[in-house]
Amino acid sequence: MAAYRYLVQGRVQGVGYRYFALREAEALGVSGFARNLPDGTVEVVGEGQEEAMARFEEKLRAGPAFSQVEGIERASVTPRGAEGFHVR
Repeated sequence: MAAYRYLVQGRVQGVGYRYFALREAEALGVSGFARNLPDGTVEVVGEGQEEAMARFEEKLRAGPAFSQVEGIERASVTPRGAEGFHVR
């Protein structure tokens, strides 16, 4: 089991990025959440199998059609046993 916190920078608020993350997480069996932060970034915390997390990160780097991802900072976190993926 792998768990990561991603800070996604760029044009990622107001373009459906959190719901994009939700759909991709559900498709890959990743649990966690996505939320907007006051500085204009999106925080995504996810946990799942290592292969699923690698694919999830690829999707986060691509983003939805109207977004423009300029960078992602990734940090390992302790898995919490979260169930499902939520938008906050």
